[in-house]
Amino acid sequence: MEVKNQSSISDFLLLGFSEHQEQQPLLFGLFLGMYLVTLLGNLLIILAIGSDQHLHTPMYFFLANLSFVDICFTCTIVPKVLVNIHTQQHTISHTGCLLQMYFFMTLTLLDDFLLAIMAYDRYVAICLPLHYTMVMHPQCCLLLVATSWLCSNLLAFSLTLQMAQLSFCASCSIPHFFCDVPPLLKLACSDTHTFQVTMLTEAILSGIIPLTCILVSYTHIMHTILRIPSAGRKHKVFSTCGSHLTVVTVFYGTLFLVYFQPSSSYSADFGVVASVIYTMVTPMLNPFIYSLRNRHVKGALWKLFSLGKCCTRERALPQSRSLGSSKCIYN
Repeated sequence: MEVKNQSSISDFLLLGFSEHQEQQPLLFGLFLGMYLVTLLGNLLIILAIGSDQHLHTPMYFFLANLSFVDICFTCTIVPKVLVNIHTQQHTISHTGCLLQMYFFMTLTLLDDFLLAIMAYDRYVAICLPLHYTMVMHPQCCLLLVATSWLCSNLLAFSLTLQMAQLSFCASCSIPHFFCDVPPLLKLACSDTHTFQVTMLTEAILSGIIPLTCILVSYTHIMHTILRIPSAGRKHKVFSTCGSHLTVVTVFYGTLFLVYFQPSSSYSADFGVVASVIYTMVTPMLNPFIYSLRNRHVKGALWKLFSLGKCCTRERALPQSRSLGSSKCIYN
């Protein structure tokens, strides 16, 4: 078998959806719609949290960071998919492939860490309410987020550096719609044992440990909830935690199905379907999950929309300012 050193490879072919030619227009419209909804939904969450002083708390600070990561996550994958479908040019440069893989891994790891931090935040708020302001002070919140960014970049960089040193077979066709790790490993002709050991170690550090933190936090939360005598307070706590648990279940469920299996048993078709869920569906659903089940976020969004309508009305009626009406009146 002809083997080329990776440094001599100029392009890879992303063939994730190329076999379904008759469905290309439908896929393009579907992915474009999901992309726009994801951008708009997460941007509205960030704007609502930033504009409402009542939401300047650790929980919503972490939620705004999660929305920002979801925007970056989607922008790493979907624009290239849309360009490939529209132009029918499925190539991606070797450097571009490694960069896409690096940003994808970084943002995926960030999601892992942020979901664990949000679970810990809920644990302190519900189980240790008297210590909440002392534990989750602003400096601590910033440190947790900054540490998550640093660790995610370091872990992703180490894997990307090792991937850049692998040799690939003559065929550089990737049966996926982006440069993901499992399909790239299937193309590798050189020994991938060191890479897989490193990836498994990082998966434990960035996947199992955060998931364990989430499970332990919610075990204590459930134990505390069951001891609350008030049905109204129970419903409020369940509503707050239910949104987070829904996101965790969808995100980790698809990740485990794709990445916690031997590379020899990797299925390209199954990997594509599961990847669509956690790269497009989950970031799109997160704003709806967090806003529809949270009256504070819904209230902030309503104020944001009302402010926009009010400012539009002010521009349309400039004569009202001459009467001293510089503020909007909400009915």
